[in-house]
Amino acid sequence: MSEFEPRDFPHSALRIGDMAPNFTARSTAGNVELSAYRGRWLILFSHPADFTPVCTTEFVALAREAAEFDRRECALMALSVDSLFAHFAWLRLIKDRFDLEVRFPVVEDPTLVIGHAYGMVSAQDSDSATVRTTYFIDPDGVIRAMTCYPANVGRSVPEMLRILDALKAVDKEGALAPANWAIGDPLLSQPTVEIDDIFSASDATSWFLKEHGKDAQP
Repeated sequence: MSEFEPRDFPHSALRIGDMAPNFTARSTAGNVELSAYRGRWLILFSHPADFTPVCTTEFVALAREAAEFDRRECALMALSVDSLFAHFAWLRLIKDRFDLEVRFPVVEDPTLVIGHAYGMVSAQDSDSATVRTTYFIDPDGVIRAMTCYPANVGRSVPEMLRILDALKAVDKEGALAPANWAIGDPLLSQPTVEIDDIFSASDATSWFLKEHGKDAQP
């Protein structure tokens, strides 16, 4: 069973910038509490059931790249509505089939209490088919990005790493990550909000569309 701190939870889906609701629950790595991950990044990703084809491939892909997330000081945590022992059986199947051990915690949520609290399913829903959301939670416990996939399309692990890299880069530089940004690519500067800078800009776009640090003095 999962236990929540005594507070009011939203009835609709969480938004970017919200605090991730804390919970304590059983997992394949023992009891976990979300707030214990403060101080580092955490990716919480959910799926509707164990022993599903798409989710199995995701677990294999994430386990294979676990070292890349760890190198970025980011923990992984999975969430499923199935019971703890179903999780154990599924992870054993993955080990036997792919010779791969899934070591990140897989949390049980059989009553959908976590799914309801996070707004992945509404209070009236008893079906978990929509529980396919990924939350990128920063070291302060704030949700910084979210992705949601349908049951028949698998997540992209390279994109999960790219989003994490971009979030960390914009935090460090106080900048913006453009489309398709990857490590090593230039960031963009925040647009100016000073009218004098806008009127004195060298062209019509440089005041709001400029490579970060390009005009910085040595």
